[in-house]
Amino acid sequence: QVQLVESGGGLVQAGGSLRLSCVVSGSIYSINLVGWYRQAPGKQRELVAELSSGGSTNYADSLEGRFTISRDDAKNTVYLQMNSLKPEDTAVYYCNAWITELYGYGVQVDYWGQGTQVTVSS
Repeated sequence: QVQLVESGGGLVQAGGSLRLSCVVSGSIYSINLVGWYRQAPGKQRELVAELSSGGSTNYADSLEGRFTISRDDAKNTVYLQMNSLKPEDTAVYYCNAWITELYGYGVQVDYWGQGTQVTVSS
């Protein structure tokens, strides 16, 4: 099976920065589209950023260029650099990846991490 494990969350003051990491492990043939989502209390889960294997990115308009998604294929790791954090960024952040597994016959499967808490104080 495939597992996604996030790390790097925590408590930070407004204006600070955090770098989230998502390590993908298991029987992987290829990691295709990856993304970060977040869910604040009382709200639906929303897309933060996504990144294709070809390097195309898509960001939520509300982030205004403060967040950057990247990937290191040699380490099977996805990153989210978060700068100029605001209290409204407080949420559980989830890593998402569409993965083709070994002997999966080209089928892409949607996997999610367990989430990591990001809390921004004012």
